[in-house]
Amino acid sequence: MTTMTDVALLRLVAQRVAGPGVAGAGEAVRWLTAVQAQDYAGALAAVSLRADGGDGIEAALDAGEVVRSWPMRGTLHLVRAEDLGWMLALTTDRLLAGAARRRAQLGIDDAMIARAGELAHEALTGRSLSREELMAVWRRAGLLGVAQRGYHLLWTLSQQGLTVLGPTGGGQQRVVLLAEWVRRPRRLEREEALGEWALRYFRGHGPATAKDFQWWTKLTAKETAAGVALARASLTSVEVDGVEHLMDPATPERLAAARRAARAVHLLPGFDELLLGYQDRRASLPPQFADRVVPGGNGMFRPMVVAGGHVVGTWRWAGRGNRRTLAAEPFTEFSPRVAGALPRLAAAYPAPRTPAS
Repeated sequence: MTTMTDVALLRLVAQRVAGPGVAGAGEAVRWLTAVQAQDYAGALAAVSLRADGGDGIEAALDAGEVVRSWPMRGTLHLVRAEDLGWMLALTTDRLLAGAARRRAQLGIDDAMIARAGELAHEALTGRSLSREELMAVWRRAGLLGVAQRGYHLLWTLSQQGLTVLGPTGGGQQRVVLLAEWVRRPRRLEREEALGEWALRYFRGHGPATAKDFQWWTKLTAKETAAGVALARASLTSVEVDGVEHLMDPATPERLAAARRAARAVHLLPGFDELLLGYQDRRASLPPQFADRVVPGGNGMFRPMVVAGGHVVGTWRWAGRGNRRTLAAEPFTEFSPRVAGALPRLAAAYPAPRTPAS
């Protein structure tokens, strides 16, 4: 019988937190398909913790292998550049429709969006701009003046496939034209894209349920069912508390080979896919401690200490630069094993980055 603890350990090896990582940052993003990334520094750490060797994630951004955009849930994610187009094709119409009220509140109409797009296309052709530089273009044209309007214009144009956050520079990620930056997008028919998304989700996140996949992508129930049906032949299933969970057939073998590593202590950033990848997070995070990771249910996920497959506390950096130290807060009390591992994990943790726009 598969238990919730089994699910937690299987997810750690499926996500490549435990056991062998993926060959390089770009491939780590491909394996997970999407990495939540409104916390830029945390997203870079999340990818780095899953990658073995190769160039780092910022090199992958600068090379155009990985981009940052809003392909699902209205939230920034890191995705492989060639995947963004087919993901947007599945989600954009619904996301734009859902933001209609917000556009009205900000005084944004179709004419303003069209004008912002024309100006962005002209300013970005053949080059990149920082977010502030693009906002200055719109400000000079009289399009701004309302808080959050510039952000929402950029979000809308990115949903429409005009712009994307690509290369890094000056401590920021820069805006480019999607068509110029992503030269070889994958072209998938709708049914093929649904099957691709489902297969890759369960391979990189499983064991997980169809409801987890639907929550993660915000596809409709019908689209979810179609994707799962197409992917099912390449997956294996287990029943947990009477509910079907799907995963890559190789995941149990990975756990058998890396069980000790899966049960070890791990430091993960806030917004990590170990939690954000699922609607039901009970396997990794005991419900009674959920508000310690997301205080007041405010949507802000704290960095996590994981041991034995379960989140057992949170952590943060105290101090800066060479003087930074790890400040960890247990849910109850850290065992000697966990407490003893924290200094080593802090020393090996990917160096913090300057947050990007």
